[in-house]
Amino acid sequence: MSEEKKRSASRPAAKIARLILVYMLFIFINIAINRLVVKAGWPLYVDSIGTLLGAVLGGYLPGIFVGYLTNIINATASIENLYYAGISVLIAVSATFLAHRGFYDKFWKALLTVPFLAFCGGGIGSLLTICISGAESGVFHQIGYDYVMDLLDKAITVTGFYLIKLIMPKSVTKLLALTDWQQTPLTKEQLKKAQKATTRSWPLRIKLGVLICAVMIAGAVATTAISYHLYRQFSIQQYTTIGRNSAELVAKSIDGDMVNKYLEDKDTTLNGYKPAERDLYEIRNNADYSEYVYVYQIREDGCHVVFDLDTPDTPAAELGEVIPFDESFQEVLPKLLAGERIDPIVTDDTYGWLLSDYEPIYDSEGNCVAYACVDISMRDIELNGLSFLAKILSLFIGFFILILVLFIWYTEYHLTYPLDAMTFAASEFAYNSDESLDISVERMKLIDVKTGDEIENLYNVLVKTLSDTVDHLEDVEKKGAQIEKMQSGLIYILADMVESRDKCTGDHVRKTAAYVELIMQLMKENNIYADELTDEFMRDVYSSAPLHDVGKIKVSDIILNKPGKLTDEEFAEMKSHTTAGKDIIERAIELSGESGYLSEALNLATYHHEKWDGSGYPTGLKGEEIPLSARIMAVSDVFDALLSIRSYKQPFSFEKAMSIIEEGIGTHFDTQIAKVFVDNQERVYKVASDNRKNIEKSDLEV
Repeated sequence: MSEEKKRSASRPAAKIARLILVYMLFIFINIAINRLVVKAGWPLYVDSIGTLLGAVLGGYLPGIFVGYLTNIINATASIENLYYAGISVLIAVSATFLAHRGFYDKFWKALLTVPFLAFCGGGIGSLLTICISGAESGVFHQIGYDYVMDLLDKAITVTGFYLIKLIMPKSVTKLLALTDWQQTPLTKEQLKKAQKATTRSWPLRIKLGVLICAVMIAGAVATTAISYHLYRQFSIQQYTTIGRNSAELVAKSIDGDMVNKYLEDKDTTLNGYKPAERDLYEIRNNADYSEYVYVYQIREDGCHVVFDLDTPDTPAAELGEVIPFDESFQEVLPKLLAGERIDPIVTDDTYGWLLSDYEPIYDSEGNCVAYACVDISMRDIELNGLSFLAKILSLFIGFFILILVLFIWYTEYHLTYPLDAMTFAASEFAYNSDESLDISVERMKLIDVKTGDEIENLYNVLVKTLSDTVDHLEDVEKKGAQIEKMQSGLIYILADMVESRDKCTGDHVRKTAAYVELIMQLMKENNIYADELTDEFMRDVYSSAPLHDVGKIKVSDIILNKPGKLTDEEFAEMKSHTTAGKDIIERAIELSGESGYLSEALNLATYHHEKWDGSGYPTGLKGEEIPLSARIMAVSDVFDALLSIRSYKQPFSFEKAMSIIEEGIGTHFDTQIAKVFVDNQERVYKVASDNRKNIEKSDLEV
């Protein structure tokens, strides 16, 4: 590899390395300012200034990267920071979205984004805190307070961001966008145009985004469900252990030989009762999650209270009071009556949703005289489970958005942008001229896709195919031009063969074609019959003009060259050249399989002697019933005949010929066509002069 290529290859890597260093600086800004604010004891965070710098100046991916990594690093100070990574990501996404709509162009507009950012930090963030830790006051009061405080936090954040942005050199801010072009970069306008292209189904970028979302969501749901199930099982197991240990301590605190005495006398002043009760209170206070602690003797008629402790919600039962059995204890009742040990049981009866552990209390003879009972609220398990879910979901949302944006960023630069570039270049491909074809091919080559995979292969094949196609088109065009030239030559040869039989009408076909071309040009300039006078029509009429008298090939030479006036029979035969021309050209169309310019040749040959007032031949058409091409030829044919020598007359002067044409306006000739012809006598005279010079030059060459 040459030195130049090595330097070129190292530039993207060097740029990305510099960008990462800048983004790490933004993370440092987040953490440093946050630590200072926390140390000062302010009830704020101010940990998003760097996130805004990354999002506004770099885009979605840098902003999310800075925000997410800030919380990951901040977790070293407090693990709780880890659970708010998703909130930082939402702030980055919101800031980037608003930046793309120009909200950070000016400071006053930037301040308008404070409520939106506070909604992410103080609104959604407060809701997350309530799910994780619960609300210190009412839920709505807590959210309202946090939102108001976060308004101040985000106002400071936006101000700090804007101050840093103002002092940052423009050359640096322009380089902060994280790009990885695999071809010549497209402008914003080109990208918009390419991305607006309609597709039969969803665009590829949407399909890929939906696919990665579906995969990640499915994975997250499965992982979260499994994690929650395992967490719940572990929590129940942990609570069971706590309950069992607490119940065992309660059992050890009770003198089994005194239980029946307590129940018989129902006297709490008996020896050992009060100290044992104090021990039970101490055990309950030291045992996490213990809701109720009590001692029951189980008999056929119910649970006889030996010890029961007061709670804030439930006063203690009296010594000797009989508590009825709950429904959920019916299955284990035989074992309890028999004094056997039972497994912990979950109930949802009189005293709520509880996990209960019963430990036997034995007298000195080994008889079970009562049970030490500890109840743990299952509500605590559920609340902790919700807190666990909130933490998992927060972590997942932040990670999900980070991976999704990273995936979209990568696929855009390595897949969709190259495809968009090729689409844009292909859509702009022009076939209207050789120069346009060459420019279009060069435009496609300038894209220079370098993904190194199937996309690059597709691009190379596309460039080669288009180049080969253009070469083939140019070759076809050259051959088409040769054929057209040969065809035109054959038409003139055929027309000359016909006209040469008339000793006085040499070069008539060329001169009438020249007048036809001039008339059509004048009509176009004056917007006459603009709907019909297309470029294709003008080309077809000019090409087929020499065939207007092809039918004369069937007229006798004697009639064609007769010096005097024709008889009625001879004139009838002369007029038949129109229908004869019609038959000849119809036969030509039949043999060629398509009409093309011959359709206008048919109109010219058949109707060029029709008159505007309907007095012409062969069919007596009038007005616009006569084909436009034939009305144009009528002026050209008569004008050239007036200027030319004939066996029966001498040529008229230009002025005389022009006056005769003017006299025929509205009777012989189409009013608009003849008038525009008469109104441009200087240009007509030039064509007539050119025709004469061409004839003289041709005679000299002969």
